[in-house]
Amino acid sequence: MTDVDRDVDRDAACHELLLRLAGRLPDRQLWRLRDWLAGGAVDALARALPLTLLRERVAITARESMLLNAALLDAGADAGRLHAVPWVDQIDEVDYTFTSESPERVNAGDSEAVVLGAVLHGRRELVDVRGSWRRHRSGVGPATRIVLVTASTGCARLTGELQRVLRALGTHEPGVEVMPEGIDLPPYHRAALAASEPLLPGVIVHQG
Repeated sequence: MTDVDRDVDRDAACHELLLRLAGRLPDRQLWRLRDWLAGGAVDALARALPLTLLRERVAITARESMLLNAALLDAGADAGRLHAVPWVDQIDEVDYTFTSESPERVNAGDSEAVVLGAVLHGRRELVDVRGSWRRHRSGVGPATRIVLVTASTGCARLTGELQRVLRALGTHEPGVEVMPEGIDLPPYHRAALAASEPLLPGVIVHQG
């Protein structure tokens, strides 16, 4: 295996791990960790993620532990901190509800969707592009747009790109979920997809 192949495998493992942490790590931290991955700053991510999991008391599954070690151990993560992250058998519950119904603030004109549609139009790596709105089960706080993209390749890079687009449009903690084609989805993403709709009518993605 070449160094390039190892980097690709590491980035794929890291992206899947961060994907699985959606809804369990705060958005303010998750988007930044994903931005570091998209920018190639895996060493920074290797230092920060184990500490973040410990500080936020986020338990991980056996699959996620394997991904954590595969992604970060060789990138300089502290082995003791990696092993200190608690385990859980499985993740069944999510703290959020999802709906395809847009809140009132975007009914008059959805500039985010228009810009995202233009950015994503005709991308050959795209399989599906959808959107959902997330609220905490407590009812506290505004609805958050979750952009749900299924892609055949380049998931970490695309996540970073779409996050930067949304931040430029004024969303400080963007919810962007780029899912590799064929992945076994966590409950968070299954729930979001079940309550989603096409991001923008008329958006064309490459199909095969």
